[in-house]
Amino acid sequence: MIEFFFDCSSPWTYLAFHNIQPLAAELKAPVQWRPILVGGVFNSVNPSVYASREHPVPAKRDYMLKDLQDWARLAGLKMVMPPTVFPVNSVKAMRGCIWLEAQGKLVPFASAVFEAYWGGDQDISQDAVLADICRRCDIDVPAFMVGIAEPAVKAQLKANTDELIARGGFGSPTMYLGDDMYFGNDRLPLLRQALRRG
Repeated sequence: MIEFFFDCSSPWTYLAFHNIQPLAAELKAPVQWRPILVGGVFNSVNPSVYASREHPVPAKRDYMLKDLQDWARLAGLKMVMPPTVFPVNSVKAMRGCIWLEAQGKLVPFASAVFEAYWGGDQDISQDAVLADICRRCDIDVPAFMVGIAEPAVKAQLKANTDELIARGGFGSPTMYLGDDMYFGNDRLPLLRQALRRG
């Protein structure tokens, strides 16, 4: 069982979310999707992320953008750093992932959220954008809006976030095989190796 802690506001998570699915299918490893709020993680244990945004190293920033494009090209994904809203408030989208899991629609919804934000510069914090994504994924919009406001859904998202922090996580995507942690899209080859070892 692969546990995949994720937030749709991260470009590296978009890559890993896309790439882990064929890997898991190939190796017959089920994935437990664990939506989180990565901002909550940063606030608690990794505030250096905010410092690096406020005072970026230009050469490192430029290389990161190039690196993202290289990885996106390899994955066959369109990746555009959103010029309009970054970082984005993903709380409603991530609550949506929690609510939709029981209906078997987490993966198509999250995929569409990733594509809307990282491929289309759409503000996924907005109800109208989420409603459009729901319609494309055959999700009842009024039920969705009610569902993401349920106390149990809010509590589960916070619990997932708190659990990741307690287990030593510091960002998104974070994956676990048992207690063995892997952070980032570029660690998927190591995860593959661990799965093959059994």
